Amino acid sequence: MATILVVDDEQMICDLLGALLTGKGHQVMKATSGQEALALFRQHHPQITLLDLKMPGMHGMTVLQEMRAIDPQAPVMILTSETKEQYEEQARQLGVTEFLQKGLSLEALLKAVERVMAPSVSTPAMKPAAPEQTAQAPQPDSILIVDDEATICHLLSHYLTLRGYRVRTAQNGVEAMRLVKQEPPRLIILDMFMPGVTGVDVLRELKAAQYKGRVITLTGSQDEKLLQEAWDLGSVDIMGKPVDLIRLALKVRAILTP
Repeated sequence: MATILVVDDEQMICDLLGALLTGKGHQVMKATSGQEALALFRQHHPQITLLDLKMPGMHGMTVLQEMRAIDPQAPVMILTSETKEQYEEQARQLGVTEFLQKGLSLEALLKAVERVMAPSVSTPAMKPAAPEQTAQAPQPDSILIVDDEATICHLLSHYLTLRGYRVRTAQNGVEAMRLVKQEPPRLIILDMFMPGVTGVDVLRELKAAQYKGRVITLTGSQDEKLLQEAWDLGSVDIMGKPVDLIRLALKVRAILTP
């Protein structure tokens, strides 16, 4: 197993990737800034670094350049939402090990980590799993995750699937309501801030549709008016971002345990 440094300015992504990789037996360190990442890199010399590019303060490419000055051979994997055309060539020139887009399947991410750990073994890339066939009747452990960030959707889905729940995801409010009408889940984990149809809009539509399940709202806002509206529209809990994964898992279990 490997010592892995995860670098992303989104604490929630760091925590979810940490939980995923720790569950596979890896030792994980997390950094939410370039400066913090370089300090950990110098001190611990991780076997693999997963590096986001778009971060405030120090951009990921600058972090990569500094890492190369410290250790020219250290395996560094870029995991980013930036377009490949913009940075891939520069990253390749700096000896990046993998250039991965956020939103890829978790199976593909784990396979990439395995390739770095065992470079002498040629491992074909795993195709993303085929979408689940939708059941005709709702199941008691069904969860719908709604967040416009694909990476958060994938990681939260994996985190909860490992705990025995059946999870679907939506990256916008329109898709979320379509899935609710198709098969009402027992629990919706809903991001408040999404482009177009916001989380509050979704809560209003759920109330109008007389949705019978529960909703946990995720938000980074401290706007009291907005938070009160979320309560008034039926949220059973409002969790701040970055999400406390242990608290979330306990809340989900409390809601879905018969």
